[in-house]
Amino acid sequence: MGAGALLCAPGAAAQISLASAVDLALQSSPKIRIASADVQRAEAGLAETKDAYVPNFVLGSGVGYTYGFPVGQPSIFNVTSESLLYSFSQPSYVRAARAALKSAELNLDDNKDAVTLDCALAYLQLNTDLAELASLDREKDAAETLVSIERQRLAAGVASRMDETNAEITAAQIDLKRLNLQDDADAQRRKLAHLTGMPAASFIPTNSIPPFPDFSQDTTLAATALAENSGIKAAASNAKSKLELSFGDSKRNYWPQFGFGVEYNRYAEFNNYQEYYRRFQHNNFNVGIQITVPLFDAGVRAKARQSAAEAVRARAQAEQAKNETNEQVESLQHNLKELRAQMHLAQLQNTLAGEKLQAVKDQLSSGGGPPNSAPASPRDEQLASIQLEERHLDVLKANFSVMRAQLALMRSLGTIRKWVHLPVN
Repeated sequence: MGAGALLCAPGAAAQISLASAVDLALQSSPKIRIASADVQRAEAGLAETKDAYVPNFVLGSGVGYTYGFPVGQPSIFNVTSESLLYSFSQPSYVRAARAALKSAELNLDDNKDAVTLDCALAYLQLNTDLAELASLDREKDAAETLVSIERQRLAAGVASRMDETNAEITAAQIDLKRLNLQDDADAQRRKLAHLTGMPAASFIPTNSIPPFPDFSQDTTLAATALAENSGIKAAASNAKSKLELSFGDSKRNYWPQFGFGVEYNRYAEFNNYQEYYRRFQHNNFNVGIQITVPLFDAGVRAKARQSAAEAVRARAQAEQAKNETNEQVESLQHNLKELRAQMHLAQLQNTLAGEKLQAVKDQLSSGGGPPNSAPASPRDEQLASIQLEERHLDVLKANFSVMRAQLALMRSLGTIRKWVHLPVN
């Protein structure tokens, strides 16, 4: 089924999988269109360097009346064809254009990875926001029940006005959290709409998130990133292109260039050629090879120095990209361990909160409790329910932090697009 069939009507809500959202983003993203145009431009640049060896074909005319000795060569029509036979610079220019094309293609892949990361992050953030909103709704129900209980206790004279106010503050805090979360969910929907071209209100995430790879024991991530990261390879190809361009520009002085040319001219009788040339004829044909040796050209020498500086700069940028990616991968791998530890702690706290709530419910159902302790009350049940939802929110936030770090790591490794289309368990 096509991506367009995901929407039933304009503005209608529809479920969309992560893979479908990413595919739509790759089709609609202006960043991808720009990178694709750069590839087309690089392809044309490579063709231009090769076509220097292909003879051109020009048809022209310089017809005009002349009085006296004919100045120049006015002709009824003329045909010329020229091409480059050999230049010591041109092979370097061809290699530079080929490397530039490779760099543009790799840069397109890198931009696809970047758009995939943006789309996946927005999708997972929206999915997490919706789960947190559902948890807050349950927490709000418990808070409203707590406010009602405190009011009853206050009316019965067993509670103070401060207890009721604290319960109202808890409910107000939940309302504020919900407003902030709803704003963030709307922002993620707008971001997904800009990425995919779908209406913002239509996004309903599905259970379509593939399992994340386990990076905890992998000691080759940095080496993998250096070998597979499209951005690094694009920078290396760009450096190679600049270096070849510098070689080509350095050979434009002192190195001969060979060209081939053909010319045909048809001269008219009304230009008085026959009066000034003893053996004038209307049809004239020239063919030959032109050899030029540029002995000195200050502009060409300056261009060669400029190209050499650009090659040095591109090589330094490629090294910088390697270093930054290496540092980023190592930092992400280290942070991922800490984030997993935090998530484990949040899960334990959530489990403990659930056990406390269940203990309160058991006491309420049995009517008993631990010796020398006050019996459990409905108020204790609502407080435990609120605490459980708070711990559940902590788990959701910690889980998203882990997923965000994993996505960034896969982006650096160049595997994020493959991961998006993995089967869902």
